[in-house]
Amino acid sequence: MIALLRYQAALLVRSHRWLPPLLLYGAFLGIGVQTGQPILDSLGYAAAALLPVAAWLVRVGVTQEPAAARDCAAAAVGPGRVHLASVLTGLGAALVLGTAGTVFVAAVSDPHTADHRQEVPVPEATVAGLLAAVACALLGTAVGALCNRPLLRRPGWAIPSTMLAALLVSVAGASPANAAVSGLVDGSHSGAVPMPLLPLALTGAAAAGATALACVLSSRRS
Repeated sequence: MIALLRYQAALLVRSHRWLPPLLLYGAFLGIGVQTGQPILDSLGYAAAALLPVAAWLVRVGVTQEPAAARDCAAAAVGPGRVHLASVLTGLGAALVLGTAGTVFVAAVSDPHTADHRQEVPVPEATVAGLLAAVACALLGTAVGALCNRPLLRRPGWAIPSTMLAALLVSVAGASPANAAVSGLVDGSHSGAVPMPLLPLALTGAAAAGATALACVLSSRRS
């Protein structure tokens, strides 16, 4: 699996298909995060912006390999493992972006509540923001795994389905990613720094289940 991950990561880096998601995430941060804004509000925004980016990166991961090369890798180690490596590569790229974005937001934001009256501890806020970012990345991974190959093979269906699903799970009240982000925003008003452990566990389960289903179907349809 380590060799597969290195192979998929090399494909991703050399293809430059990571550049549009990177630019999208940078645009989100450039528009929504300003120097001196309350730290928890900004961390919540940065985490929410990562969800569609993660879904996009997973799509890049599962579609970047030429068909002949993917068939050779699948014949050597199995199509399920190849697909798992491609999904994990997309998730890894999203986590790198999320970590960098969280550190950037923590560095430029005002460590106070929304009314600027109560101080917010930066280390705790940064950890909470990072956990929320991971939760959003995991749910984005679940979206990317379910809305692309092998479940949806045609780009005409896969791309709009990915976009629509990412939007829905971002704003739905029952979404664990929405709960993680809302907790940060609420904390910006109350002064308490919430640790989104339950949303993180739920999104982790969703990502694991969606990826497992995609890998099983990849093995059966190869």
